[in-house]
Amino acid sequence: MTFLLYTGLVLISVLLTVQSAHVLFLMLYTWDQPGAERKSQAPETFLPPQLSFSVLLPARHEEDVIQTTIDRVVRADYPDDLLEVFVICSADDTGTIAKAQEKIDELGREGLHNVEVVVFDDKPINKPHGLNAALPHTSHDVVTIFDAEDDIHPAIFDLVNTVMIEDEVNVVQAGVQLMNYQSTWYSALNVLEYFFWFKSRLHYHAHWGSIPLGGNTVFFKRDLLVRLGGWDEHNLTEDADLGLRVSAAGERVRVVYDDRYVTKEETPPTLGHFIRQRTRWSQGFMQTLRKGTWKQMPTRKQRWLAFYVLAFPHGQALLGVYLLFSLGMILLFKVPVLVALISYLPVLMLVAHFLTSVVGLYEFTEAHGLEASASAVVRMALAWYPYQLVLCYAAMRAMRRQLQGRHDWEKTQHVGAHRAQAEGAESRVA
Repeated sequence: MTFLLYTGLVLISVLLTVQSAHVLFLMLYTWDQPGAERKSQAPETFLPPQLSFSVLLPARHEEDVIQTTIDRVVRADYPDDLLEVFVICSADDTGTIAKAQEKIDELGREGLHNVEVVVFDDKPINKPHGLNAALPHTSHDVVTIFDAEDDIHPAIFDLVNTVMIEDEVNVVQAGVQLMNYQSTWYSALNVLEYFFWFKSRLHYHAHWGSIPLGGNTVFFKRDLLVRLGGWDEHNLTEDADLGLRVSAAGERVRVVYDDRYVTKEETPPTLGHFIRQRTRWSQGFMQTLRKGTWKQMPTRKQRWLAFYVLAFPHGQALLGVYLLFSLGMILLFKVPVLVALISYLPVLMLVAHFLTSVVGLYEFTEAHGLEASASAVVRMALAWYPYQLVLCYAAMRAMRRQLQGRHDWEKTQHVGAHRAQAEGAESRVA
């Protein structure tokens, strides 16, 4: 019995070490691979506007942020006649509808008439259903999605217009970046997850043709989107599901992460909202794994990579159980020195991940005119292990919901904290 226990501990430790090393490789992919970072950058010069864009803004109880988002999209540096905007709301969300209509009326008095509200009154009340309800209203070449709290760069449409034409692609995933890294104890780590995901990991997935797309700042040629049937209304990560369907259809995806042009967002304002958001993402990956779209990909490498990403929340849930088990082992069992040394390997990988994140923090803040202090690094160090436990808990919660057959949409609150962060950065520069 003791031999089996030691053997299991060694095997689990080795597997965790290999998995952690692979994640570290993905985090550093664009820095490590020759030419990968260059390929991820935006063009230095833009082509004249040719493509037209239909912008979808799904919103639910977003009274605090929707007007600013509408204003920023409409006033982007792109011809008005090549841009149409649709704010998407459920009929019961009268507050957001009223705020959106108020902004539309204000823009109309300025001569801007390319924004309207699309209201749906059937179920399910969630983001993918709203997107599907709005899709028939669109008429332009390219369909894109922004979230209700997004701060887009004014040149984003010029960027995508250029990339789609020069690279001859039908799908472009541009960068999304959380900004308010000092708002809560977990904010910096959440910000850096986005930083490494969009700046590095997605480029690896795009290179191999197996990419779970992000939920916004992703651009589709409209005819492709219609041909694929839009979004899966019962999937909690409809973006990742659609990305894998795009990959299975053989479409090449161009990923662009350039610090200058990222769409800026905020971290969830409370731990409860963060857990619910991460639960939804984990459960959505579980749904997509079970759905089996990934099995339709043409190569083994593509299928393996999709499976690896989609199965990750299951691994996180099991890791949560293992962490409790390992704590009991530390307190109750004395193991041979060799077993103890091997079991310590995953800890060394966690240290490597943390050091990489510290470097990422300094690069992120420098790119956006912010300041990374020594105290911020200390806070990250103190939050590092609790943050991993929170992720494990969210994955376990997602697994429980999946087993219970619960697929309701747990919404994340938005308060515009990233906009306050941006204003602070601008005041320091001034």
